Amino acid sequence: MAEKSTVDAGGDNVKPIILVSYPKIILLYPTFFASLIAAVLTYFYDVSHPHNQTITVLFLAIMTVNLVVLAFDFPRTTSLIVFFLLVTLGLGAMLMSIYFPKLIPAVTGILEKIDPHANSTFYVCFSTMLGLIYVGVFVNIRFDYWEVRPNELLHHHGFLSSLERYSAPNLRISKEIDDVFEYMLLRCGRLIIHPSNEPRAFVLDNVLGIDAKETAITKMLGALQVQIRDERSSTT
Repeated sequence: MAEKSTVDAGGDNVKPIILVSYPKIILLYPTFFASLIAAVLTYFYDVSHPHNQTITVLFLAIMTVNLVVLAFDFPRTTSLIVFFLLVTLGLGAMLMSIYFPKLIPAVTGILEKIDPHANSTFYVCFSTMLGLIYVGVFVNIRFDYWEVRPNELLHHHGFLSSLERYSAPNLRISKEIDDVFEYMLLRCGRLIIHPSNEPRAFVLDNVLGIDAKETAITKMLGALQVQIRDERSSTT
């Protein structure tokens, strides 16, 4: 009984750690902000203006890179560097064909047939639709999240606030960084939680700030183990 009172007393003074598994669409935030900037810039240029074409090309390049991040994993920094190099070369060739058409005639002849343009209304509509999706995501996560306390692990889910409880002592956690790009964008990764009294492990993908979360959980559970060990030694 003395051991239980020590755990409860420690848990009352420790702030719980909230864990949320986000959908991958949150990684599209560079495209979202690019669309907002493009909406402002294209407001001052006519659709046929060369600057409008440049803005459209840059927006498409950012969106393409973002979609590649969602579609593929880059487990190593080397693969990420190669990908960025290819994107930079392709984007540079397109911009040079716009502003210096006679510099690379062969490339210009191919790219002249590609003439992307978009007005401010398009970018406003795009950013509005993506913004509404983000609002839905942030509303949804309020009904599905995990809470780590010193003596228990709680899973809140459902619109009726369903709650599942698991024992926190001897809780095992592991961190996985499968995509360097995703980690660079939002410091996110995969967190695997395995309670001692559960046959299955719980996998949380796209946990933001995963390094800080892992450190906080390890510190909390480590302090709990020390309290239990000290209490046992004092009662003997």
